[in-house]
Amino acid sequence: MGTPPWGAGGPGGHAGAAAAGEPAREGRHADWLELFFDLVFVAIAAQVSHQLHGDPGLRDFAVFLGLYFPPWWLWVNLTVSANLFVDDTPRRRLLMLSAMLCIAVMAAAVPQADAGRGSVYALGYAGTRLVLLGLWWPATRYPAPRRVPRWRPLSYCLGSGLLWAASAAVPAPWQYAVWGVLIAAEMALLLTARGAGIPGRVDTGHLVERVGLVVIIVLGESVIALVTSADHAWTLRAGLVGGLGFVLLAALWWSYFDFGSTSADIVLAAADDRRAYLLARDMGGFLHFFVTAGVLSMAAGLATAVEDAGHPHLPAGAVAALAGGLALYHAAHVCIALRYGRPLGSVAVWAVPGIAVPLLVLWGSGRLAPWLVVLLLAAEAIAHLLYARAVLRRRLAAKAAAARNGTP
Repeated sequence: MGTPPWGAGGPGGHAGAAAAGEPAREGRHADWLELFFDLVFVAIAAQVSHQLHGDPGLRDFAVFLGLYFPPWWLWVNLTVSANLFVDDTPRRRLLMLSAMLCIAVMAAAVPQADAGRGSVYALGYAGTRLVLLGLWWPATRYPAPRRVPRWRPLSYCLGSGLLWAASAAVPAPWQYAVWGVLIAAEMALLLTARGAGIPGRVDTGHLVERVGLVVIIVLGESVIALVTSADHAWTLRAGLVGGLGFVLLAALWWSYFDFGSTSADIVLAAADDRRAYLLARDMGGFLHFFVTAGVLSMAAGLATAVEDAGHPHLPAGAVAALAGGLALYHAAHVCIALRYGRPLGSVAVWAVPGIAVPLLVLWGSGRLAPWLVVLLLAAEAIAHLLYARAVLRRRLAAKAAAARNGTP
C-alpha cells in the first residue's frame, strides 16, 4: 500500500497486478456511513495541517504530530470495527454519528488545543472511546472461539475513555504528557494482542480501500490549500508555484494508486489470518500515519509557497514542512516495503534518492526561491513515477518472454 510499486509485491501494484494476471481479493466496499464519517476527518485534517502554515518551528511540528495522531488512531479503530462488524442497524449508525460529533469537537479545539482548549480536545477523544466500547461490546457475547474477552473492551475502550476524560482536569503542559502515556498504553494493548480477541478474519480488500480513501482525503486537502492560498497571492509567480505544486501532488497520486494499493491487497489476501491482521495493523494502522502526516505537512508548505511566491526565498519552516513532508512520506513507504519482506537492496534503489533529494532541498532552506523548492520536489516525484513504470515494463516483458518459452 505504498507509493513504491515494489513495496508490496514487486513493481506493478494496481496496474501491474492486473496486467500480470495476478489475482486480487474481492472485498466489500465502504458504505455510505463510512464515507460520511470521512468528511469530519477532512475537517480535523485541515485544522491540524493549518498549524504548519507560514514559518513553523520545532514546537509547531511537535504540536502538529501530537494533535494529528489521536484522530488518526480513532479513525483506524473505527475502520477496523466497521470491517469486523458488518451491519447497518440504527444502533451502529447512532454510534458512528456520535463519533463524528466528538471528532468535530476535537477539530474545533485544534487551533488552541495547546493554549486553552486542550480540555475540550481531551473530552472529545474520551467520547470516541465510549463509542468504540459500544461497537465492541456485543462481540463479548459471541460464541467461542469468536468471543472477545470482556477485559479487552473494558480496558482498551472504557478505561482509556475515563482516563482521557480525567486528563481534561490536568493543567498544561502535563496534560500533553498524560495524552502521550495514554496513547502509548493503547498501542501496547494492541501490540501485545497480536491478533487475539479479533472475532474473525479482517476483510483486507476493505481495509486497503479505506486507507486509500484517507490518502485521497489528505491529497485533496493539499489541492484545497493550493487553491485557497492563490486567493491571497493572485500573481503569475503564485500561479507558477501552484501549478508545480499540483504536478507534485499528481505524481504522488499516480504512483500511490497505480503501484501500491492493489499490491497491498494481493499480499494481504494471500496471507493467513494472523499474518494478514499483523500486516494490516502495521501498514495501515501505524505506518500510514506517517504517510498521511507527510502529505498534510506538504499541504501546509505548498500553501505558504504560493502565498510567498514573490519573495526571494521560502522561509526555513515552510521548506521543512514541504521537503520534510516528502522525505517522511518516502521514509514511511520504505518501512512498508521492508515490512512486506522486500530485500533491502531493491528498496534502497528508490529509497535513497527519494529521501536524499528532499533532505538536500531542506539543507538549502533560506536560500531557495519558492518556485525552485517546489520544482525540485516535483522533479523527484516525477522521476520516482517514471522509474516505477520502467520497472513495471521490464517485469511484464520478462513475464511475457517466460510465457512464450514455456517457463514458469
